[in-house]
Amino acid sequence: MTALAGPTLAPRIVVVEDEDALALLLKYNLESEGYLAETVLRGDEAELLLRERIPDLLILDWMLPGLSGIELCRRLRAREETRQLPIIMLTARGEESERIRGLATGADDYVVKPFSTAELMARVKAMLRRVRPETIATVLKVGDIELDRETHRVHRGGREVRLGPTEFRLLEFLLRSPGRVFSRSQLLDGVWGENIYVDDRTVDVHIGRLRKAINIGRSRDPIRTVRGAGYSLEVV
Repeated sequence: MTALAGPTLAPRIVVVEDEDALALLLKYNLESEGYLAETVLRGDEAELLLRERIPDLLILDWMLPGLSGIELCRRLRAREETRQLPIIMLTARGEESERIRGLATGADDYVVKPFSTAELMARVKAMLRRVRPETIATVLKVGDIELDRETHRVHRGGREVRLGPTEFRLLEFLLRSPGRVFSRSQLLDGVWGENIYVDDRTVDVHIGRLRKAINIGRSRDPIRTVRGAGYSLEVV
């Protein structure tokens, strides 16, 4: 039986850049590459956003109003939740000492303005492939569960599993971060989208449907309910 699926969950990228024209240009190019892109113009607003939801990659300008990019990078690296967040720093500072400072603060890559958008897109793809391969991998596998993004098929223990489109996206989202606990609101944003109003309890309904579909026979339930926190997918 073939697993039915909705659209694949594309990697989410946040651009923090106070030059509005450049921010829009980067958003356009990222979306053209198939990524989900969001722009923020101020460093302090970006800090608040990143406390609510963590993207797959951050493109961060050095000089920002409200909170500098270098200070935001330092704070992100001090938090457990964002310690491993891939960060590409954008800056007009090309001196070697400044590049060293940016990398020492925690940036994973460093691009000097003016830059080629084609080169930046190549760096984004290379970084995602290196540090978050699950965001671009064709096949996601955790334990005995395997999901193929291209064929939209799901297998557990070698047997095909039929899923509805929402359950497919929900499983894909959980497979990308095994062991991590997601709140209902995080699952709503990640699976249904930020601009769609869906009641929190809808998550519980679809988690129930997903459990029923993937728990074949006496298979152990890989979805853990964390009381008061949300759900996570465990390796079984």
